[in-house]
Amino acid sequence: MSASVPPRATDSAPAASARQPHAPPPRRAFRIAGADLSASIAVFLIALPLSLGIALATGAPLQAGLVAAAVGGIVGGRLAGSPLQVSGPAAGLTVVTADLIQRYGWRTTCAITVLAGITQVGLGCLRVARTALAVSPAVVHGMLAGIGVTIAVAQLHIVLGGTPQSSVIDNLRGLPAQLTELRPAALSISLLTLLLLLLWPRLPGRAGRAARVLPAPLVAVAAATALAGSAALHLDKVDLPSWRSHALAGLPEGPTLGLVAAVLTITLVCSVQSLLGAVAIDKLTSGRPDSPPGVGRSDLDRELRSQGASNILSGALGGLPVAGVAVRSVANVRAGAVSRNSTMLHGVWVVVASLLLVSVLELIPLAALAALVMAVGIQMVSLNHIRTVTRHREILVYAVTTLGVVVLGVLEGVALGVAAAVAVALHRLARTRITCDEDTEGVHHIHVRGQLTFLAVPRLSRCLHHIPHRAHAVVELDGSFMDHAAYETLQSWQDAHAAHGGTAEITGRGGQRIAEPARIAHCSCRPWTPWRNHNCEAPPQPPGSDHHGHPHHQHELAQGISAFQQHTAPRVRGELARLAREGQQPVQLFLTCADSRVVTSMITSSGPGDLFVVRNVGNLVPLPGAESGDDSVAAAIEYAVDVLKVKSITVCGHSGCGAMQALLSSPPSGAQTPLKRWLRHGLPSLERMAASSTAEPPGRIAPRLAGRAPADAVEQLCLTNVVQQLEHLRAHEAVARRLAEGTLELHGMYFHVGEAQAYLLTEGPRGAPDTHGGTHGSEGGEGGATDGGKPLPHEVFSQVRPSPRAEATPTG
Repeated sequence: MSASVPPRATDSAPAASARQPHAPPPRRAFRIAGADLSASIAVFLIALPLSLGIALATGAPLQAGLVAAAVGGIVGGRLAGSPLQVSGPAAGLTVVTADLIQRYGWRTTCAITVLAGITQVGLGCLRVARTALAVSPAVVHGMLAGIGVTIAVAQLHIVLGGTPQSSVIDNLRGLPAQLTELRPAALSISLLTLLLLLLWPRLPGRAGRAARVLPAPLVAVAAATALAGSAALHLDKVDLPSWRSHALAGLPEGPTLGLVAAVLTITLVCSVQSLLGAVAIDKLTSGRPDSPPGVGRSDLDRELRSQGASNILSGALGGLPVAGVAVRSVANVRAGAVSRNSTMLHGVWVVVASLLLVSVLELIPLAALAALVMAVGIQMVSLNHIRTVTRHREILVYAVTTLGVVVLGVLEGVALGVAAAVAVALHRLARTRITCDEDTEGVHHIHVRGQLTFLAVPRLSRCLHHIPHRAHAVVELDGSFMDHAAYETLQSWQDAHAAHGGTAEITGRGGQRIAEPARIAHCSCRPWTPWRNHNCEAPPQPPGSDHHGHPHHQHELAQGISAFQQHTAPRVRGELARLAREGQQPVQLFLTCADSRVVTSMITSSGPGDLFVVRNVGNLVPLPGAESGDDSVAAAIEYAVDVLKVKSITVCGHSGCGAMQALLSSPPSGAQTPLKRWLRHGLPSLERMAASSTAEPPGRIAPRLAGRAPADAVEQLCLTNVVQQLEHLRAHEAVARRLAEGTLELHGMYFHVGEAQAYLLTEGPRGAPDTHGGTHGSEGGEGGATDGGKPLPHEVFSQVRPSPRAEATPTG
């Protein structure tokens, strides 16, 4: 049973006691998991070329990309609310940063980054991070697509050997002239880089799997660098000036409104991209088979504050704006990272490379970095996102946002996208089509297409008014929203139509019924209505049959099945399909009484596949052997323990048990009915209770409830029976073997039906091993029985109270 066991004394106890009472706790050695170390190297190999490429695309000093990558890794990783998300210079900020550098210069752009970081920290302290998730995904995807198009068009000029212009329109206009002035060396290096980026992840066979350990960006840039060096091609290459001449942030100079707009733009893009990335990483992490136990759901407010702190430091040190980066974060998760140490280590490797590998980095051709960034820009226009927004009928919002970002800028494009999303929502809310027709069988069909609001109530009322009395009508709602006015109109008409002898059915898309008949629509038994045959106020029916002439039991059965198919089946169909494929894998055998008031799934907060339930009259466990005369319970125990490998067995009794009442009241003599023959397995419980009532030492202490005595003899027998049946369980060979191995636990439970209160047994029987492998002392009386001067344990059923974090806690 689930009794707690005190820690055992060890040889180190004197040393522990010798420690000063107020001495600080011993420091734990800092350890880095091997998975974090390997993941940090994989992320570093991706981040290094991307950071240089993004800095090149913005027109900032190339060292600014390395500063942002190091700060995003070390500071962002240490403070992050999403431990596995990797921060650094993001491609989504390329267009914004490039525009700011051209308008205000590099030192002012760094100051704007610092101010944006301060704004992010303030928003995080105000706990408004989840507000950013209210932005339509179509707007976010459209913004990223617009930025991707802008990046790709600009970098195309560098790939071709030229220089990009300040806007997308100018870059498109300059492409024909650029094509007439191709530089074959730059073009060949760029094409090699793009080819490797495309083909490296698709290498087949075992060799391909081994080669893919190296990330494609690193391989592509390294191969292009090697080719350029071996062929002695004359190309522009990375130029990293001395760190002594690195430019830091200065005081912002420029018009106030322009600077404010710039700060808001950096804040918006960094925050939205980082928060949406954190949510995506949560989904990716939870889907891993080896999901890290210490990594829970992201704290978005903390993530926003960490991004702000990173931007403050990155801007102050002359780095690019920092945000959560999808490419690096996904690589981090897939490489098996288990904590924030991988993110921080990747920042350390960037610092080491920036200081020690300058001569190697300066061999990289700019054309290779441009091709790398152009590929990233193209990938930001995701076909999967386009299919998703098309399926949700938001392609107009996506297109408006993308074009707005490409033509006008990021902030203007996002504003246009939000306006388009609001306009589409209002259009859907106001546009409702209502049609009426009658089929050949005289059934009237009313089809409602769109959202059913008060604006459509007049048209709906006209259609409903034309349906004749005593006719059967079907109202089909093909929408996802119905306001109160429309609901009241439908409900009033349905009641009136039924009063005139008609019948009505309200269905959703595909004909699924979404409303109960009016006679049970006012039922207040909401929590368990989908599956429970509850008692509600209903019109009186003739004795013995319902209004269709069917027997009551058939009517209730059909009604229950219908309610299940209508309400519950759609919700559990996916889970049951999974269980059908995988087979049952319960963790617990739950043995309880057949009493109809004991609903195991309800009182244990369990669902399909969680419990292997055995029910019988009196929750009895016959002792093994030929004399038992019944093998059904033993067979269930053997199957659960040996085949299903359950980890625990619970015996659950309950208040007002009819079997216990029969044991107390039935005389031992008389005809041996099937019930009497079965209840003989409860006679040891009756004898145990009788023995505990004697005052002769050593008397057996009767099981009791914590805080109060049993209400009557029936309740006392119910408690004693749970303890006795646990002893019967130990006599079964399969259970005894698993208990000896320490792989099985036994639990006792008592459920008070009238109080809806569960109690768990906290002490085991005397002389028998508890669930933790220890043994209880010999039996003794409650008042003064001792063992070595200590009171002997006894069986106490303790009340299970609600957890502070939830309304109910499973008791099994």
